[in-house]
Amino acid sequence: MSGHKKKQRRAPSLLQRFDVRQEQIAAILERTRAVLSDVEHATLSSIVDTLALVQAELQGKTTSIDRLRKMIFGASTERTRDVLGDSTDDTGATLEPKVAGAEAKSSPTQAPAAPRSKAPGHGRNGAAAYTGATRVTVPHPDLHSGEVCPGCTSGKLYPQSEPRKLVRITGMAPLSATVYECERLRCNLCGEIYRAPAPAGVGEEKYDATATSMVGLIKYGAGLPFNRNEKLQAGMGIPLPASTQWDLVQAAAKTLAPAHEEMMDQAAQCPVLYNDDTTMKVLQLTKQERAEALSDDKKGERTGIFTSGIVATDAGHKIALFFTGVRHAGENLNAVLARRSPDLPAPIHMCDGLSRNVPSDFDTVLASCVAHARRKHVELVESFPAQVRFVLETLREVYITDARARNEGLTPDQRLASHQKESGPRMAALEQWMQAQFDQRIIEPNSTLGAAIIYMQKRWSALTLFLRVPGAPLDKEPFAYCLLCSRLNASERRGQASTRSLFDRDGFDRFVQAVIAIAEHPRQQARFAPGVQRAGGDAQARREFFSFEPALAA
Repeated sequence: MSGHKKKQRRAPSLLQRFDVRQEQIAAILERTRAVLSDVEHATLSSIVDTLALVQAELQGKTTSIDRLRKMIFGASTERTRDVLGDSTDDTGATLEPKVAGAEAKSSPTQAPAAPRSKAPGHGRNGAAAYTGATRVTVPHPDLHSGEVCPGCTSGKLYPQSEPRKLVRITGMAPLSATVYECERLRCNLCGEIYRAPAPAGVGEEKYDATATSMVGLIKYGAGLPFNRNEKLQAGMGIPLPASTQWDLVQAAAKTLAPAHEEMMDQAAQCPVLYNDDTTMKVLQLTKQERAEALSDDKKGERTGIFTSGIVATDAGHKIALFFTGVRHAGENLNAVLARRSPDLPAPIHMCDGLSRNVPSDFDTVLASCVAHARRKHVELVESFPAQVRFVLETLREVYITDARARNEGLTPDQRLASHQKESGPRMAALEQWMQAQFDQRIIEPNSTLGAAIIYMQKRWSALTLFLRVPGAPLDKEPFAYCLLCSRLNASERRGQASTRSLFDRDGFDRFVQAVIAIAEHPRQQARFAPGVQRAGGDAQARREFFSFEPALAA
């Protein structure tokens, strides 16, 4: 133990408080008219009014920092046309940025874009969209095929291939219940009671596997807390206490343990992996549990608790894994990659620029998130509008090329060729432009824009992996939703009670997100739990069940 005493932090000096009424401030502003111009006086008045508004909102009980930020600065958005304002002409062509050092190098981004057609978004769904609806065939009450037409009395009626379709939607509780009233007969002499047997298929359990699946889907898939679901169910006349919902999920998590293992095995074999983590609170995490989870060189310095998300993709399918504890995302990715077949090549690993997201024990082909690098420029649009415009418009064309490849269903090799032809010159021009900002002393390296440029230069090889490797993603967009669900589940509670509940939460999170990614409809998703229960601990059975072509309609 060091003999030096820790220096006590000096308490910040408090500013002297003055209570000033709004009338006094208005009188002071009025007296400044004599020495200020109209523009200067209007500017000063706006500053004082903003300060008064901020003080009033901070005194309100319902004000949050996020709400206050939106009130002052407006709602944030990162779409190029919203960040830059009127950045395109009527034909949709990109305006040329007026930035020194960019005129000769920005030609690849100046090709006029085709006018964009308005995306359909009327909000109406046809009858074909209701795949989970009950289909009812309604015959004509008076007429039949082959009969004489009552209109012309000469022709014969025949059925059309497409019937008239009416969609009617009714409300119901997420979980429904059926009460079977089984008759009981009692002998008036001996008192023997005879009960009618329950109908076939009713079972002995009050809550079947589909009910448990729906509870988990609502909680971990949609982010609806147990207590809110309890109120919803009670209002529908189907009571479902929050404690009962937790008991169902906790019991099902143990049943789904074989599925967790199989999902980790399959995720380890996927060619593309995404990972990141978010903070989490565990109310009772002992020192022994923390030490067992960390290596010797990390035990003394690690204090945080995190939920790490890992998303594995293969041929358009996704598997989501969640881990809550003291390990970082890179350390949890080590545990997944340990299951990877040694015959497979190194996977593509997409993450942001944090070193703790990178696995230390296994080789990966690192790809950095273009959206993170872009966001660092978006934040500087007010200070460096021309420079930010050039960067955003260059990256916009790259994303347009990627969206076109996705909409046309191009293979990874075809997508790579498209990016090399269209995005390659644009990214090369962007790289030359960034270096020109420093070489020509247009931007100081220690400025905020300089830091954003250096961030991209340090990670340029990983940011442009999509120009060299088939299937390399641009950003973490497929990963964002899965981790968002985990954040939603974390935000509605103060923390996990203990590490015993971590497996139940992470396991069900992991299972639900994989089911959402594989199945297309809640009815299909609800059938997964019974299937896993039938597969049980048989490795071959669960591998067949979790193949990427499950017979969900059965």
